[in-house]
Amino acid sequence: MRANRDTPGWTAAILFWPLLLPISKVALVSAFLIGGIQKLVDFPAAVAEQAHFGLQPAWLWAAAAIIVELGGSALVILGRWIWLGAGGLGVLTAVAMLTANDFWAKAGHDRFLAVNAFFEHLGLIAGLVLVSILSLRQRDA
Repeated sequence: MRANRDTPGWTAAILFWPLLLPISKVALVSAFLIGGIQKLVDFPAAVAEQAHFGLQPAWLWAAAAIIVELGGSALVILGRWIWLGAGGLGVLTAVAMLTANDFWAKAGHDRFLAVNAFFEHLGLIAGLVLVSILSLRQRDA
């Protein structure tokens, strides 16, 4: 185990715990897994959701969301083509944050909620980028 000089030993021990990375990958994509399963189980509701946000044809957007959410999550969890899975999830998240969290078009409390959700989604995209960087560096090490 090798850690930076500024990392306490107990913290390094936790960060090098073998199950932390796979558990973290599942946690990172958990919202996508749940969303994809919900959309798959209730496809008419998934289509209605896409139509609500103006994405047409709604059935195609719903099907694409299911494929990306479940397929991308599987790639990240399994550690295969993480760049593709995380990239797809990141693009899907960017589309969602731009259509559903348009804080620039809202006022008052709705604006507050949309700003918060927008930047939470941005943080999730950053997490997906980081897992891609980590997997590339692990492979090249």
